[in-house]
Amino acid sequence: MANTPVQNAPRAARLEARISETQKSLLKRAAMLTGRSLSEFVVASAQEAAQRVIEASETIQLSRAEQASFVQALLEPPAPSQRLAQAAKTYRARTGD
Repeated sequence: MANTPVQNAPRAARLEARISETQKSLLKRAAMLTGRSLSEFVVASAQEAAQRVIEASETIQLSRAEQASFVQALLEPPAPSQRLAQAAKTYRARTGD
């Protein structure tokens, strides 16, 4: 992943976690294999995981059928219902549009 403003921000906050010796050994080995310190590896890995979770949470995924339905609605929108037409009329009357 490319450097983001989060990665380049000054480091003033601390984060502590209790882990097992097995977990620490695993993380240290992975850090060594990537040429990073344990702290650098843990922070970068946690940040990448957080970005993936946020991206997945903010992404709408549609099936093929849903995609086709969405595109069809954009290309040929249904006529406004009577209720929507009345709401638009009321809005125009109130705002002068």
